[in-house]
Amino acid sequence: MDFFKKLFNSPKQKETLDEDLEFQDLPIDQIFVKNFIKNKGKFLYCTTLQEVTLNLSKIIQENSWTTISCNDYDLLKLVKAIKVETTEELNKKTPFFLSCEHLIAENGSILFSSNQLKEHKIAELSENFIVYGTTSQLVNTKGESLTGIKTRYQGNIPSNISAVNNFNIDAIEEDFMSYGNTNSKNLYLLLFEDL
Repeated sequence: MDFFKKLFNSPKQKETLDEDLEFQDLPIDQIFVKNFIKNKGKFLYCTTLQEVTLNLSKIIQENSWTTISCNDYDLLKLVKAIKVETTEELNKKTPFFLSCEHLIAENGSILFSSNQLKEHKIAELSENFIVYGTTSQLVNTKGESLTGIKTRYQGNIPSNISAVNNFNIDAIEEDFMSYGNTNSKNLYLLLFEDL
């Protein structure tokens, strides 16, 4: 048995084990943030809705965007205070301001469903996402996020459940299962403290 361990035990496995042990004692929000930033995501922590609006305004200004897509009526209330045009039409050209289902700590990914994306696949949408998420949406694993959706939407589970975990649009996808179908996005996360 030890022979097989020596044969198949690569240094990468040891590095992964060290990282897992390093993250083991951290709170869920810190694990998520570390993994999210490691995936090249841009993260802004907000404690008030005024901060959310201010940071959203700065993101729009920094990128010189004149129009953003938003199909969430609650988020449109935040956009009213900002000098930017909004459209409900989702397309590849217009940055998309949306909410999410869950923030997954284990790999720093963000889970969406048809509640946010409607019938569109992530790859069909703009490469620029601004996501409004809350600390109450943090979960440890993908399994917990799917269980959360099942519990929250009992009897009316949304379709089109997809995650984004690569926030570098120029990155080459290493997973052969997703060849030619990238979900990479230039993504800003406005994380609102609601707990």
